[in-house]
Amino acid sequence: MASSTLSRVSGQRRGTPPGPKGPPHRVRRHLPSSPWLFTAPGLLITGAFILYPFLSTLVNAFTDRRTLIPGRFVGLDNFRELLHDEMFWIGLRNSCLYVVGVVPALVLLPLLLALLVRKSIPGITFFRSAFYTPVVASVVVVGLIWVWLLDERGLVNSLLEAIGAGRVGFLSDQWLLLLSAMAVTVWKGLGYYMIIYLAALADVPRELHEAAAVDGAGTVRRFLTVTVPAVRSTMVLVGALSSVAAFKVFSEVYLMAGPDGGPAGEDTTLVMLVQRTGTGLTGRVGYASALSVVVFVVTVALMLLVLRADRKEDA
Repeated sequence: MASSTLSRVSGQRRGTPPGPKGPPHRVRRHLPSSPWLFTAPGLLITGAFILYPFLSTLVNAFTDRRTLIPGRFVGLDNFRELLHDEMFWIGLRNSCLYVVGVVPALVLLPLLLALLVRKSIPGITFFRSAFYTPVVASVVVVGLIWVWLLDERGLVNSLLEAIGAGRVGFLSDQWLLLLSAMAVTVWKGLGYYMIIYLAALADVPRELHEAAAVDGAGTVRRFLTVTVPAVRSTMVLVGALSSVAAFKVFSEVYLMAGPDGGPAGEDTTLVMLVQRTGTGLTGRVGYASALSVVVFVVTVALMLLVLRADRKEDA
């Protein structure tokens, strides 16, 4: 027994590894398809609700498909018809006017609002929440509230009549209705873009403002020479996002102007025209798809123009 113990000790001294103390561990092999299994749910949702409808719209744009009729290939006939459709030009005009009227306000006003609520004064938390409340409110609820305010017998006209002024046709006049819808869009988007600007202003070094103040720069000059250059990239982002959203506006105008697009349809936007043309049992799906392609092309062009302008300014 002693000799066996000595031989075991001598074997360990010569470098012989001791025997295993437990069962051997299995080496798990990861399959090459494991990452795809994790991304499969997101890819399926994207393909089913984004990629497939997009490709289907492109295909339908070159057909005369209707709601209950598959349709046949007609080439560019739908796009040729667009050029002679008066409602298409009305919708394009109103959508472009919406961009011109809404985007400058949504680029500048939220920045001024962010500078205001950024100050540490008593009660500022309440105002931050109040300014952000329209963002979380449903656009349908917001639209109905403004319709109630601006209606012919609404609160605003009642107050105007009480002070001796005449009633104003906010929802019956072509241009006042469009301006009213723009005001609703700006009012609802202020809080959202204000949060974006607050995040950008947090990265502006305080030393820049202090140095400008030492040089004798006032509030307006510090805003133009320090704040605006520091958040210029954020302003470009806000401009791109608000441009696309304004050109694709639907809910505000639909709720305030009705499904017909206001008096004689003069306030119809392109997206409203797509909805009106492509829905119903006799909807012209092919023609509505061609309209949708035009909306997509114009929105992409708007984003490219904003980005190109930003690059030119950088150069």
